[in-house]
Amino acid sequence: MSTVTLIGTRLAEPGTEFVYHGEADACAGCPYRSQCLNLESGTKYRITSVRENAQTLECAMHDGGVRAVEVEPADVRANITSKGAFAGSKTSLPGPCPYVECPSHEYCEPDGAEFDEEYRIREILGEPPHDVCHLNRALELVELDTDD
Repeated sequence: MSTVTLIGTRLAEPGTEFVYHGEADACAGCPYRSQCLNLESGTKYRITSVRENAQTLECAMHDGGVRAVEVEPADVRANITSKGAFAGSKTSLPGPCPYVECPSHEYCEPDGAEFDEEYRIREILGEPPHDVCHLNRALELVELDTDD
């Protein structure tokens, strides 16, 4: 189900994904707070459409102002421990990884998922993009359902 919210004009494109981090200090006293701060903090969203003919509103956080968009929660792609991983099962992330240059790092520490939470596996995507895990983890790339 989509939600209408406000987002910076530079980000207001269908398909753009972002993690909502909650209210910023500059939001205090803004007349559009109720339209802008209506998402769940820590959740990853995808813009599904930009409202046509909507005016650009001034914003203390976004130098180009904000526009009305429709968003839906986005699934999170992540590397998880491959043992016992199958679609429909519950899992958690194996833990942080210091190897930021690894091609799998964005999946080992994905935006929109927390290390201390459990998620249902929506789909097994296959092998992670790295050749070797420097932490010797046997990993599988999956799509997590973060709506649970």
